[in-house]
Amino acid sequence: MSGTATIFRDAVSGDLETVIRLDEIHTGLAKPDYWREMFQAYVAEEHFGRYFLIAETSNQIAGFIVGEIRTWEFGSPPCGWVFAVNVSPDCREGGIGSGLLDAVCSRFRDCGVSTVRTMVSRNDGLNLSFFRSQGMTAGPYMELEKSLERG
Repeated sequence: MSGTATIFRDAVSGDLETVIRLDEIHTGLAKPDYWREMFQAYVAEEHFGRYFLIAETSNQIAGFIVGEIRTWEFGSPPCGWVFAVNVSPDCREGGIGSGLLDAVCSRFRDCGVSTVRTMVSRNDGLNLSFFRSQGMTAGPYMELEKSLERG
């Protein structure tokens, strides 16, 4: 798919099956119910600051990104959060991921947001490398967690 123009557009309901398939390729897990809920919240319903964008090359979906503007959590001024980005393995290294991140960040900026954040597993070398290559660094917050399993 290299050498052809890529467009970045809002997701539509017809994109759901391809998104499910791309996510399964990337994560190794089928999560159709999760993606149906995401499409309901980010595609079917209009909500300020929620974005589900598709990268399309040669009339085929090459990737997607999902993000939203979150406000005043833990005292943080409004900022953009990216919580899913995925590029087809056939299209990686072609700037699709960078284009998707630029497109969602442009939407955030248009809403007056000046910071974008994400969380990445320390074991996810692919996404960690991608976000670092885009200039993202450790932010001012630290994730804390606790197991809720009874033991």
